[in-house]
Amino acid sequence: MLKNSSKVEDFLTRNEEEEIIEAIRSAERNTSGEIRVHLETSCEGDAVERAVKVFDFLHMNNTRFGNGVLIYVAVEDRSLVILGDEGINNAVRNNFWESTKDTILAHFKNGAIKKGLVAGIHEAGEQLKAHFPYRPDDRDELSNEISTG
Repeated sequence: MLKNSSKVEDFLTRNEEEEIIEAIRSAERNTSGEIRVHLETSCEGDAVERAVKVFDFLHMNNTRFGNGVLIYVAVEDRSLVILGDEGINNAVRNNFWESTKDTILAHFKNGAIKKGLVAGIHEAGEQLKAHFPYRPDDRDELSNEISTG
């Protein structure tokens, strides 16, 4: 299902990858929501359609509260899509993820992929926390690793 078997190292250094994973862990400490980052070289066709396929492939729709968020990046195409699952999308207004997308893109325009992703993850975490605060019975339902395709 996932294509262009690129490695994260193609886009990020090992240290940058670790900083992004730590940003995900940090954001998820305050919410029952789940955040994933997926990077690939490019996508054929529509980026939103591709992100939906990745969302499904990564089982992002299998969280207890339907509060998974995917940050999808096709680096060479300069495509960025943020998808939220049904639970979070039902709790927020339309265009909810636009400010997070704008934050990430502002950094990307300066060539700062890691910085943009970390900023976007923190912002997504704050937005998730407002609607899905951390619960004592919360467990990490999805991997924090960066997926690639």
